[in-house]
Amino acid sequence: MQRLYLKFYLAILAVLAVFVGAAALLWWLAEDEGRTPQYFEVAAELTGALLPDAAAPAREQQAALEALHRKLRFDIALYRPDGAMIAMAGKPPPRFDPNRARPGWRRGPGGPNFTLRLPDGRWLVARQVRERTNPIFWITAFLALVALAVAVGAYPVVRGLGRRLERLQAGVDRFGSDLGARVKVEGRDEVAALAQSFNRSAQRIEELVAAHRLLLANCSHELRTPLARIALAASLLGDGADAKTRESLKQDIAELDRLIEEILLTSRLDAQPALERREPVDLLALAAEEAAHYDLEAAGTPIIVLGDRLLLRRLIRNLLENAKRYGGDGPIGISVSDSGGDPGGIARLEVVDHGPGIPAAERERIFEPFYRLAETGEAGRGSGLGLALVRQIAQRHGGSAVCLATEPGGSRFRVDLPAANDTR
Repeated sequence: MQRLYLKFYLAILAVLAVFVGAAALLWWLAEDEGRTPQYFEVAAELTGALLPDAAAPAREQQAALEALHRKLRFDIALYRPDGAMIAMAGKPPPRFDPNRARPGWRRGPGGPNFTLRLPDGRWLVARQVRERTNPIFWITAFLALVALAVAVGAYPVVRGLGRRLERLQAGVDRFGSDLGARVKVEGRDEVAALAQSFNRSAQRIEELVAAHRLLLANCSHELRTPLARIALAASLLGDGADAKTRESLKQDIAELDRLIEEILLTSRLDAQPALERREPVDLLALAAEEAAHYDLEAAGTPIIVLGDRLLLRRLIRNLLENAKRYGGDGPIGISVSDSGGDPGGIARLEVVDHGPGIPAAERERIFEPFYRLAETGEAGRGSGLGLALVRQIAQRHGGSAVCLATEPGGSRFRVDLPAANDTR
């Protein structure tokens, strides 16, 4: 993942590097372009005025060159028009060829070399004595130090901005699992405004979700009263009422009662992310108790899990009810095993039926609230909350619930829960 603060920091470094390079290049070009032909013509005339005439004795011309050498700190050599050396001051110059020479300036290994053609035809070759570094080096070094200082000073600022954004991201991630999570507002800039906007939105979302849960719980609770009256009226119909109508009414009442109970339980689990109580529960014994209501026997190994006994009972009951309703006429199997191989492993509960099975594309969707397969007839009755509650209860206990296929047909629902250390 690319870091935003690194992008900012690298952009600053790139701008500084371009600035230093451009300044050095402009200085170098200005140094070169400043020495135009007119510049060398003027320099030749001034130098010719300082030197003795071409007919002056060699000793006099030597003395004049030495004086210029001391003042200008240049290695100087004076030549006749035919290339013969007249005088020299300083280090010996490179070999001079008047036929190839031309007035101007060029860079040499020992420093900048200047060649001037005096008005009387003589040639003056000068080489600057480098007692100190070229100013362009110092200017470039100075700009580089300024760039380094800006880079060092900019890093804490850019990194601080990156850390604030990272804390904001962490707060958003926490909000996904905890609606009460908020982010800290730091500073007075755009990032702080973004944090404030997030906190306001999070507060509004939390209020809406809380209102939705309260409405759902209240509606489910209020439905219990008319449901009780309907049940009482159904019991008072007497023997004269149609038996089929009476039985259908009882089934509808029972279905509505289960729906309300599942809605209330779902709302309670949503409102409480953690379990209210944890106690040692023998999963095999609990499975055997529930299986007895369906004339079944639970097989397996006694395993202790820590959890809410009532919720685990509801989990097993919903699995058995689902197998009975959709498993056809085949046998239903329920078993408990220890898949971890040690006391601190995994307690595995499996309920197997031999019904038509569930398509692979829908084995995950059946755990969604109110999702039901396209069924017809009596087998299609149900609220669509039973398996959603199974997964929700398993996750509250730190486990998981999945649906698997069996051979030659049917479904196997597997619930894995963390086993306790105590196996009795």
